Formats: sequence, structure tokens, C-alpha cells
Amino acid sequence: MLLEVCAFNLQSSVIAEKVGAMRVELCENPADGGTTPSYGTIKQTREKISISLYPIVRPRGGNYFFDEDEFAIIKQDILLCKQLGCDGISTGVSKLNGEIDTERLKRMVEWAYPMGVTCHRVFDATPDPMQALEDIITCGCERILTSGQKASAPEGIDMLAQLVQQADGRIIIMPGAGVRSGNIEKLVNGTGATEFHTSARMMAPDPVTFRNPAILDATNWYIANEEELGKIMEVLNAISL
Repeated sequence: MLLEVCAFNLQSSVIAEKVGAMRVELCENPADGGTTPSYGTIKQTREKISISLYPIVRPRGGNYFFDEDEFAIIKQDILLCKQLGCDGISTGVSKLNGEIDTERLKRMVEWAYPMGVTCHRVFDATPDPMQALEDIITCGCERILTSGQKASAPEGIDMLAQLVQQADGRIIIMPGAGVRSGNIEKLVNGTGATEFHTSARMMAPDPVTFRNPAILDATNWYIANEEELGKIMEVLNAISL
């Protein structure tokens, strides 16, 4: 039973390794569902942690259909992750009709090699999840991050179980979104999955003593909840025994 932590900063990545997670999906912009982190963030995180590091490669929030300029950005970011010694990437791309763009995804997997590739929640935006599963397998991805096409993995538990069964060991199905210590055992038993994904994030304390109330664009930032991640790991470790 493996845990991947969606980390929105270096600090959360360090916490993930501390509690015993096996992999970090490094992102920025939680409000957008995660976008590509900066060069400095990837480099510093790679130097600070020894567990697997998979930055998300997604140039913006919104849909997963990218124009030629955005696709060129994706290529450069993939090559940068390889240059910085990352173990893999989390990425995905769709056609205008929402189906997986297999031609482009295959190229992304080729650019990433020998890094691994997780197909992220572009999968949950596809019109036919079982066909998308087969398409992603043909592209050479090693796993799919999915909530079972629902708002959260606990809500998508039945679909997740179907996906694990259809995948039949050809690709890893990794439930994510809404995974917590209170539901992780149910997800393990109800899906048959062996890898799980969570951010377990909380609002970070603000050490700054003054804020101008007229400036409203200084939003909160988030950090991984070490206690919650520890509880999830306790459950997974107990099940693995």
C-alpha cells in the first residue's frame, strides 16, 4: 500500500517524506487543481527529498485541451523535469470532445522517458472512462490518478473498483480527491487499489504581523497536515502487514 502526497510547496514535500509517503506530486495553484511548479521549486524539492518526485506538467487550469504554444510549453517542462532528476511527471491532454488525445499523450510519454508518467485527472473529464482507460494504457502511462469520475474518490468508489478490475494489472489505478484517514480503509477494501493520493492540506499559519485590509489579493496558502498524513500512513501500514 503506497501513498502519494499532492504537495503544493517544498514544505509539504518534506512533510510527505517525513511521514513515510513514497511519492510526491509537486504542484502549484491548488485553486486551479494544480499547475506546473517553477524551476526553482522543482530543483529545490529534488535536492531536499529522496522519495519519488513527480511534478505535475499542466501549463494552466481549466480544460485539458492545449493549443500549439501550450503544447510546446509542456514539452519544455517535461524535458526540464528530466534534467532536474525527477522520477516522473503527472500530466494529461484531451481532444476538444473530451476524449484522451492519444497521439499527443504518446509523444509526452516519449519525451519523458525514462521517467514514469502518471495520467492525471484529465481522465475524470472524459466521456467514456472505460475507453479512456484503454487509450491511456496504449500510450504507455504507468498509472491513472482518478476520483472515479466523481467529485471525490469516496463518491466514486464503485467506478474505481470497476477500473481496477478492468485494468487487471496492466496499469495502476490510484484513487485521489477526498482521501482521508477516516475513509482510506473503506477505499482500500472497496476498490482493490494499492496506491492512493491525497493532499491532506490545511491552511498554513501566517507569521506576518501586518496586513493591509484594502489589499485583497494576498490569499491564504496551504501546507500538508502532518498529523493527518501520519494517520493515513498508520492505516495503510496496518493493512499491509
